[in-house]
Amino acid sequence: MIILKDILLVGAGSFFGGIARYLVSLAMKGIGSAFPWATMTANIVGCLLIGLLWAAFNRINASSQLNLLLIVGFCGGFTTFSTFSKESLCLLQAGNYSTFILYALGSVVLGIIAVALGYALAK
Repeated sequence: MIILKDILLVGAGSFFGGIARYLVSLAMKGIGSAFPWATMTANIVGCLLIGLLWAAFNRINASSQLNLLLIVGFCGGFTTFSTFSKESLCLLQAGNYSTFILYALGSVVLGIIAVALGYALAK
């Protein structure tokens, strides 16, 4: 059952994750390259962070509230790529290789198509 406290924890984490993501963009603005370094940096750092938190939380048997605040909220607000990567790893660890391939390729290809479609529709 979803309770207000859980929603607020995710919202608080997302709030700070979004701010952190924006600060990464500001910090890397002067790089002056066509390559999206800030996005890639946020995605990779988010993946590292979600991996560290996930392992640490499993090791110490952390509360679900801490998971909601930091993994779902902060990492989700910082980058959803980290969640995608964790779910992909879970599929690989479970031996669900065909599901992993479908999920990974489908997410990337359909995500790019969806962005292009949304852009075209709003243009």
